[in-house]
Amino acid sequence: MRVFVTGASGSIGSVVVPELIAAGHEVLGLVRSDAAAAAVSVAGGTPLRGDLTDLDSLRAGVAQAEGVNLAFGNDWSNLGPCIDAETQALQTFAAALAGSGKPFVHAGLTPMVPGHTSTEEDPDTTNGPVGGRGLNSQMVLALSDQGVRSSVVRLPRSVHQRASQYGFCSVLIAAAQKTGVSAYVGDGTQRWPAVNRLDAARLFRIALEDAAPGTVLHAVADEGDTMRSLAEAIGGVLAVPVESVSPGSFGLIGRLFALDMPSSSALTQRRFGWEPTHPSLIADLAAGYYPALG
Repeated sequence: MRVFVTGASGSIGSVVVPELIAAGHEVLGLVRSDAAAAAVSVAGGTPLRGDLTDLDSLRAGVAQAEGVNLAFGNDWSNLGPCIDAETQALQTFAAALAGSGKPFVHAGLTPMVPGHTSTEEDPDTTNGPVGGRGLNSQMVLALSDQGVRSSVVRLPRSVHQRASQYGFCSVLIAAAQKTGVSAYVGDGTQRWPAVNRLDAARLFRIALEDAAPGTVLHAVADEGDTMRSLAEAIGGVLAVPVESVSPGSFGLIGRLFALDMPSSSALTQRRFGWEPTHPSLIADLAAGYYPALG
């Protein structure tokens, strides 16, 4: 299958591209720069210049592909514009894919369900700072009624790989490097799910190949590490004290840090035979190799 991948050199796309190619697929990767184009080429894909705001490049990519994989511009410091760009991109894809029967895999977010561990059967979170992303996931799933084999792979807030990406924990690491304190919000008992990038990439491929229209999958390996345990792992590596802070210490995103958001992938593992095999978030944090503070 020839697959059009947006964000092909980003945190998710850069591992999805080699996963698809290793499985025998061709990849057309959307890129914004010469460096990104080179990275896609080295991985074995074909770069296509453009970005999520260049709607003509999105239409061109769909026209050349048998399947589409949409990643999110995962800039937590610029959340509103990123969600707006994603919405426009999805509307463009919806118009281009309607009636085609092509698979379309979207990167969503595991929902926050007060009182219990969220599952694939729970509805998307459609309010709060990331509510727009939940609405976008619903838009994708609705395409299953318009002749599109659409599915959503929900990602936890910490998609990680040592020496590379740490998801939400990247914010904690940077704050600890800057302030000399490894902080957690409140009493630190709120839980965060996590997945290794390499395990997530495999699930995106599985969804593209096998998911029925309207399917929700959870790319969750660790159902819920407490925020305090994550801060303690970071503090141990950086040799700094671990302390509680108010949500406002982390700005807008601090509102999310205060929430308990455990999630399960039991249904996904049973339905698709997907099983996480790469290191856990705690293991990757404890290994160190953190990026230098920019």
